[in-house]
Amino acid sequence: MSKSDAPITSKPIKLIAAACNNMGIGLNGNLPWNLPNEFKYMLNKLTTVEQPGKKNLLVWGRKSFESFDENLLPLANSVIVLLTRKLSDLPKYVHYICRDEAEVLELLSMPPLSEEIETVWVLGGVECYKNMMRHPWCNHIYFTDIMADFECDTFFPEFDKDIFRLKENYPGVPSEIQEEKGVKYIFQVYEKDQAKQDQ
Repeated sequence: MSKSDAPITSKPIKLIAAACNNMGIGLNGNLPWNLPNEFKYMLNKLTTVEQPGKKNLLVWGRKSFESFDENLLPLANSVIVLLTRKLSDLPKYVHYICRDEAEVLELLSMPPLSEEIETVWVLGGVECYKNMMRHPWCNHIYFTDIMADFECDTFFPEFDKDIFRLKENYPGVPSEIQEEKGVKYIFQVYEKDQAKQDQ
């Protein structure tokens, strides 16, 4: 995927999403629910780095980014890449524009990102989730199971739960059911079973 012949140092790619009972993730470009603590958990994951001086690369589809509360930007320890074929000018708080996932990986292969990025987080939309989920570097899906019914018009893509397996008591992830505004939800992590993937 790189134009150069230099080997690309792999970076962990992680998907992050919240979905309700019917796997819905959005309605009219917005979240169908308002769960501030769940949202805070997500932001904490996106902005946490283990190595000082490193940053995370946040890969955002244009519609997903435009629905994000601008008052929360800029995000700490983060470099934002916007996936879009429509825009050519950088929106405020966006560092790079890419036309597709291959261009994102191209960016990652070259300085400065090849040296400063620790983790790649994928925040949607649906096509981006689908494409990045299939990439060999994608090993985790951080998923909030919203245990309720909401009207949605956008849905998280299906994934093979024999390949991405639900992990119990994953480090740094609360295992108990949460409740907020009468809505129950649970934080989950699916980890790729590399042996299954290679079959």
